[in-house]
This record gives sequence, C-alpha cells and structure tokens, in this order.
Amino acid sequence: MSKGTVLVVGSNATRIEIQGGGWGATGQYLNETVVPVLALIEAGYEVVLATPDGTKPTIDPNSDSAKHFGGDEVAYQRARTFYANDPAMNQVRTLRAVVAEGLDGYAGVFVPGGQAPGVDLMQDADLGAILRHFHGQAKPTALLCHGPIAVTAALVHAREFRAALIAGDADLAKKWAEGWQYAGYKMTVFSNTEEKVVEDNVLHAKLYFNVADALQTAGGEVITTPVNFQPHVIVDRELITGQNPGSDHPLAAALVQALDRAVAA
Repeated sequence: MSKGTVLVVGSNATRIEIQGGGWGATGQYLNETVVPVLALIEAGYEVVLATPDGTKPTIDPNSDSAKHFGGDEVAYQRARTFYANDPAMNQVRTLRAVVAEGLDGYAGVFVPGGQAPGVDLMQDADLGAILRHFHGQAKPTALLCHGPIAVTAALVHAREFRAALIAGDADLAKKWAEGWQYAGYKMTVFSNTEEKVVEDNVLHAKLYFNVADALQTAGGEVITTPVNFQPHVIVDRELITGQNPGSDHPLAAALVQALDRAVAA
C-alpha cells in the first residue's frame, strides 16, 4: 500500500537568456529527476509529474551521461529507460490542473534542477499557489541544484522579481521580494563558482543572474560549499535543498526521511 503521493514539478523551458542577447540551450537534468523519483518509489511513495504546460520536460543533453551516475553505466541506462517509458514520467499533468483538483492529497513536493527552473518555474503563478499550500501545511518541500530558485514563485510579484534580476536592479528585486514566505530560511543552490564552470564550458556566455545571488536577494540565507560539485544538502523546517547534481542521492534520502516522519506523526 502506498505511503502517499509526492508531486514532482518539472520545467518546460528549453532555453535561457544570455547576456548580449540571444539564448542558450537548457533543460532538466536526468539524474536530478530520476534518482530522487526512484528513491521515492522504492520507499513506497507514488509520484505525479506536473509541468506548466502539461508536457514532459526536455532532458538537458549535458546530463544525458553516465558521469552523472558515478560512471555506473547500468544505473545510467536504468534512469534513461525509466524516464522514457515509465507511466509515472509520461502521465504528465498541468500545474493548474493539480491546483484546481486540490493539494491536500499530496504528502510532499519535489523540484529537480537543470537551469530550466530559472526560466519558467521561478515565476509560475500555479507553482506559487502550490508552494504557499505546502508551506502553510509544513509539508516536505525539496528542490535540487537550480531547482531551489523555483521557491521565488511563492512571491506575490514573482514575475516582477525576475524582471528586476534580468535588469540587474537588485534593489528593485528586493522590493518585489518583500513578504516572502521563505525569508530567513537556510537553503542551498547551484553556487556562483559552479555556474561559472557551466558558463565557460557549456553556454560559452554569461547569464543575467546567478541563482545563489537571486535567492540571497529574495531574503534566503544561502549557504554553498567552497568546493565545486561537492554534495551538499540543507534542511530547514519543511524546506530541503540540494546544491548540485552530485547532491541527488543525499537529497533523495533527506526527502524520504522527512516524508516518513510526516506520515508517522
């Protein structure tokens, strides 16, 4: 018998703005999606995948590699097969439909990374409603790598906040972030030095803002490791955040533990 259902929120973004004009390709990371989802299923939870437009997230090609599974080719192929074929990854709902049908039946929520959440999820009004519900009910809320930037969707003025970041106006962004439900929470996210590696070697361009700076501007107490790509997870009240792709297994374990505690309470 299922212990409960966890909402998995995916991104539909496939490109991200870069300085100087134009766009860089992006998407959702394979390991950041599948590793926690499989851990949830193996722990006895069901998952429901939802995105802004109800279509399946695009996997970032840079994540489609065994290197993100510790070089384990078997684990990598299992993840690819699961993501491609499992009904849990293909029966995708819209965020709006999930909100309309009610959120009380969900035990927790999880948002994977890849840079994509910094485009659509961080300013999505339906995700904002979901996050406000989970915060109000103190239900486990887990986000991985770039995924934690999605918590700014809970802002009343999430779109204006992101626009101010794009414009480079930190003071205006702080104004739009006033009253944020996660102000003062300890959290982690993809660090500035990790982002520079991606900018230099993948995008070959600079982004308009770094997600660590954005969360700090919004009022979060952002803590990242000084060593790039070292696993790092922070739990503060209902919020569970992981810094980078290598934090997939530790974040999954923290989320399962939080859900089990909530179910047992």
